[in-house]
Amino acid sequence: MTQKKKSTVAFSPERRSILKLGALSCAAGAAGGSLLGLNHLFQPSEAQAFEVPALPEDPFIFTTCVNNCGNTCVLKAFVRNDKVIRVETDDSVEDDWENGVFQVRACPRGRSMRRHMYSPDRLKTPLKRIGKRGEGKFEPVSWDEALDIVAASLKHCVKNYGNASVYSHYASGVITGPMTRRENFWRLMNCLGGFSLGYSDYSSAQNQAGLRYLYGKAGYSGNAISDIAHTKLAVFFGANLSETRSSGGGLQYEILEAKKKGNTRIIIIDPRYTDTCVTVADEWIPIRPGTDAALASALAYVLITEEMIDREYLDTHCVGFDASTLPEDAPEHSSYSDYILGTGFDMVAKTPEWAAAISGVPAARIYKLAREIGQTKPCYIMQGWGIQRQAAGEMNVMAVAALANLTGNVGIRGGNNGDLDAYHQSKTPRLPVGNNGVKTRFPVFMWLKAVENGKNMTADQDGIIGGDRYPADIKFIWNYAGNTIINQHSEIAETERVLSDETKCEMIVVMDTHMTATAKWADIVLPSCMYPEQTDIVGPSYAMNTDWALLTEAVKPFFESRPVYDVCVDLARRLGVEKEFTEGRDREEWIEYLYQTGTRKTFPEMPATVAEARKAGVHFRAKSRDFPVPFADFRQDPVTHPLKTPSGKVELYSAALRTLSRKRKVDSSVLGDVIPFVPQYVATWDGCEDMQTKEKYPLQLIGFHYKGRTHSHYANVDWLLEVLPQTMWINPVDAERRGIRHNDPVRVFNDRGEVRIRAKVTPRIIPGVVAMGQGAWYKPLSADSKVDVGGCINTLTKYRPTAIGKANPQHTNLVQVDRI
Repeated sequence: MTQKKKSTVAFSPERRSILKLGALSCAAGAAGGSLLGLNHLFQPSEAQAFEVPALPEDPFIFTTCVNNCGNTCVLKAFVRNDKVIRVETDDSVEDDWENGVFQVRACPRGRSMRRHMYSPDRLKTPLKRIGKRGEGKFEPVSWDEALDIVAASLKHCVKNYGNASVYSHYASGVITGPMTRRENFWRLMNCLGGFSLGYSDYSSAQNQAGLRYLYGKAGYSGNAISDIAHTKLAVFFGANLSETRSSGGGLQYEILEAKKKGNTRIIIIDPRYTDTCVTVADEWIPIRPGTDAALASALAYVLITEEMIDREYLDTHCVGFDASTLPEDAPEHSSYSDYILGTGFDMVAKTPEWAAAISGVPAARIYKLAREIGQTKPCYIMQGWGIQRQAAGEMNVMAVAALANLTGNVGIRGGNNGDLDAYHQSKTPRLPVGNNGVKTRFPVFMWLKAVENGKNMTADQDGIIGGDRYPADIKFIWNYAGNTIINQHSEIAETERVLSDETKCEMIVVMDTHMTATAKWADIVLPSCMYPEQTDIVGPSYAMNTDWALLTEAVKPFFESRPVYDVCVDLARRLGVEKEFTEGRDREEWIEYLYQTGTRKTFPEMPATVAEARKAGVHFRAKSRDFPVPFADFRQDPVTHPLKTPSGKVELYSAALRTLSRKRKVDSSVLGDVIPFVPQYVATWDGCEDMQTKEKYPLQLIGFHYKGRTHSHYANVDWLLEVLPQTMWINPVDAERRGIRHNDPVRVFNDRGEVRIRAKVTPRIIPGVVAMGQGAWYKPLSADSKVDVGGCINTLTKYRPTAIGKANPQHTNLVQVDRI
């Protein structure tokens, strides 16, 4: 390895950007600790052995941080004796936002990579469970023994239950790099005839479902965030880009530059005064969680009654705004305007006064905001994904998007269709996976039901696609680079109940880098390499507005850690499909093949070989600031360029939702278990209007993406835990009523469990609402306890999929808080 000082664009003078957290204490006792004192975990004394100063002659390798924040930033890992001793980030170009090239600088998470690599929780060797499932008792075994067990279980499940009984679980710990991603196992299983795979995700399933009914497109469809440079007003419902897209190559930088260029006023509507409010907002409008559709409906009322709508656009591009564009078989008075004006099913006008009582936003501010939106052309209306992680999240999504249609801001420069800003196609090639013989799929959030009762899941009731009924119960779970089985899934106690029964799911295999909360529930644990320990091809991820490519290098793998591709080769050999899986290529040959057939097609100016590309370092390509405008063709000519809805138009009244409402059984005894056909506010269980539950649990609890980790990734890094400890946000009004002072220990509880955590008393959250950063590692007080001392919010969330998208409602919770 040699220190590189070349790039395919001009370098700036060398600048060091050392993580300032390095000056902090380097205590080794990270979250999770060593498991039962076994030697398969990395011990603190070993971690401290790498605390050595870097020297000028130390070489570095290029690597990346490829977890699921949407950014994928460049890292320079300085190496001595095959160990990473320091991490810096991209400094290879001068920032030039106008011309689409700028540094891909990592945030503190990526810069703390070395602490993550050598933390006490790092896995050394394969493990086999020796106690009850979930007890966390394991013994080290050889790779041969571990893979023999896995291969035998795969053969047994495929033979006895069918390919659909083998499930590759949703995980996003690695989101780019063909040789590092989860497609390796998919390719293996497709060589055997196929496997189960859920559709959609935990992040945006309600968004995808709601916009599919509205626009015929499953989300990710908004104008680029840079388009705010072309408007004077941008209104964000819940978006928190400064924390969720925080790197130099991500959307935090993009929005700051675009706002500056357009002199754009930004209004943010959120229960919390987030870091995005601090950094870019001109005004914060607090709102109660789950009530965005009520606010949007009241804004629509003002827009309609004060004649600030784009009537020509509504008549030519939309279905169901009023009776004149309703389908012939639609019920009388079922249009969107009927609901808003109070001539619909509930006969209640959705006035600002009506919405103020529900949302907590003053009526006067609702009138003013509606006029600001209606009088600004174009107006950029956007929503983050927090508003859709509610028990009726699809309605929040559709109600906000309806505002963009009322005002005619869809398909134009500087406007938006109400969705999150558009994602940008990754330039990283993918390992070909082949043909999956299992065509039937379930909503990914429903995987636990697929374990317990998969064969009784149907299309009408459970959202099955590709068939009328699911063909199998899940008997084998492969979990690679993810912590969603336990930590990130709703209602941990319910998940544990199902997985404790080994007659249901017979084998859980976890391949990961650390002993996570999910790994403790595995039958077999396989230690995986981290990114600096394996070579690959990487490029920008979905939330980056610049083009670049990098061929990474690697240090020696940690102890017995192995890359997932190599592990799948060994499994393929045991299963008799090695030739089909490898096609005669080893890892480096696959990288060369994918580089030639994929990367160089995107970047034809790249060096001729992988070896030359590695020497060149990071390759940048300028990208235009004027990104394509989604739905522009439809806006120009809706007849020639129709949408993929049944009508070809925007469906403010959805006949498909009406059909679904007649097919799908809902529980009328549960507040909010309904399927409306027009965007509307729905009061739900554990929401602000669930008065019966609020008598016992009066506070709404929401989660948020925490800047100290990406979901649960980096949650055990000691530096980040010291600077960004896990706390519960609570307003001073609510804290005073409970005798709680800042940093007091508290118990947050409901019928599903209890979390013990420190209180952050702050006016940055509204009264009646508390919040915890999602992703902290679950750490039960004892093996049979429902009390968590790790700060994991899913101890308290409810496993009840939404009525429409069968998706996660993890921000819909009611709790009580007491001082300990």
